[in-house]
Amino acid sequence: MALDGAFLRALSRELTEKLIDARVDKIHQPQKEELVFCLRGKSGVQKLLFSVRVQSPRVHLTENVPENPASPPMFCMLLRKHLQGAKLVAVRQTGFERALFFDFATRNEMGDPVTLTLACEMMGRNSNLVLFNAESKKIVDAVRRVDFETSESRPILPGTTYLPPPTMAGKLDVGEAEVSTLIDRLKTGADGALCDTLLAATQGLSPLLCREAAKVSTGAPDTPLSLLTDEQWAKLAVYLEKVRETALCGAPRPYLLYTPDGAPLEFSFLPVTQYGLSATGRELPSLSALLDAFYAEKDEAERLRAASRDLTKLLNQNRERVTRKIARQREELSASEKREQKRLYGDLINANLGVIPKGASSAEVVNYYDEACGTITIPLDPAKTPAQNAQKYYKDYRKAQTAAVVLQEQIAAGEEEQLYFETVADALSRAGSVREIGELREELASGGYIRLPRGKQKAPAALPPMEFVSSDGFTVYVGRNNRQNDLLTLKTARGRDTWLHVKNIPGSHVIIVCNGQPLPDRTVTEAALLAAFYSKASGSAQVPVDFTEVRHVRKPAGAKPGRVIYDHQQTVYVTPDEKIVAKLQKTP
Repeated sequence: MALDGAFLRALSRELTEKLIDARVDKIHQPQKEELVFCLRGKSGVQKLLFSVRVQSPRVHLTENVPENPASPPMFCMLLRKHLQGAKLVAVRQTGFERALFFDFATRNEMGDPVTLTLACEMMGRNSNLVLFNAESKKIVDAVRRVDFETSESRPILPGTTYLPPPTMAGKLDVGEAEVSTLIDRLKTGADGALCDTLLAATQGLSPLLCREAAKVSTGAPDTPLSLLTDEQWAKLAVYLEKVRETALCGAPRPYLLYTPDGAPLEFSFLPVTQYGLSATGRELPSLSALLDAFYAEKDEAERLRAASRDLTKLLNQNRERVTRKIARQREELSASEKREQKRLYGDLINANLGVIPKGASSAEVVNYYDEACGTITIPLDPAKTPAQNAQKYYKDYRKAQTAAVVLQEQIAAGEEEQLYFETVADALSRAGSVREIGELREELASGGYIRLPRGKQKAPAALPPMEFVSSDGFTVYVGRNNRQNDLLTLKTARGRDTWLHVKNIPGSHVIIVCNGQPLPDRTVTEAALLAAFYSKASGSAQVPVDFTEVRHVRKPAGAKPGRVIYDHQQTVYVTPDEKIVAKLQKTP
């Protein structure tokens, strides 16, 4: 983890400079493990993000504020009760521990002044956010409660005493120990790779900084200690002193490394050179901006995965259920296709009632429907008369005939439902926000597939369709989901506007607002590109896209959301291009 104790010390100084004496204006909890404080100070409103996610625990100022839930969680309500209007008076760190403490001056329910501390512990799977009284150390509550069974030495429960995270025995705190002491420890310790030994001997340095220290001093991170020269030991001491001074009182240089394809790779409060030409780096204006840039895309993807996890599971289960159901119905339909033989048996029994003895288990009769007039053996029920056996075969025939009609209807309905789940899954895979996922959840609830929790708050207003402008100046709308596709095509668009959709593939409805005006080929091609890009065929080449006037599009009675039929269409073939889509996007 690059967010080590040294980084946090530099970050705490940055937050102190920007936030001290600011008051808590608003508190939001977008996710269970994330909180956002809006702090109003001399420099205006700043948004402070606390994250105790296992993969990305951190705290920093942010510009990328996540979406808030319709109703705040209980921990958020508790923080609002105790910290709304409170003044931030200190940002503290004990040594180079991976925990920051935020002291807030406020008043209790009796009106007496009190200091409450919010501890942000950033320790991987043990990360936590704990609110406690700074004087009595009594815990008010925490994001993750830890009971006595889980941790006898450090329970985190309301009313218990807050104990700081345990220190790592045998390690030297880089913020407190002199660099010379650390060098002596390394020289007298067991031989091993410099970067590994440095990491094992110190507290506050990440593996990234340990590798960088070894690279700067010896040229190779895995150089054994026994091979270090006096000059290399001196270079190591200089670099460690630079790290220590920068963290404690110097000016950090927020540095972000990228892979060759542009993905964030590593970050540090000092430049990193160990990757050579395999990575590129750039400096950012602040440590908060550095963390914001590194985690923004990764966190948004994780939020969407968390929000869509249950819907993905539901869709997969329903698709499997419908697939199994259709397979059984097709087997039954195949069996019912043998119904003509049952009618034949009934006819032949009636034609031979006088010669078939009562109580016979079978009858061998002439098949008059066969051109060769061959014989056929008919199974009989000995408990029934020949006439009753004939009626039984007629009854089975009529039953199979009815079943064939019903099964064909049920198979068609199942295939329609299967296609609907495909369209919802496609929209879910393209959802770019938690709000869009919420609309898909509402769509499935309206269809009876899930139940929404009852809440007092009204659901947020529906998102508008995506809006684009073609190179020729025509407005193009793209639906985000099935319900919006219906609204866009059947309510918003006019009859002479142009409607587009990928042929026989789940995707968005696209409308070109033209009201019957002649459309340039370029506009049609660009709109077709949008239809292909926002469909299940977005990764394919030469995607067929049908287009026609809206007046030729209609919805069959009882059809699922997003399902329409159309005629008078033409087809154009396009290859989706993300750069062209971004160019056409209308900026708000």
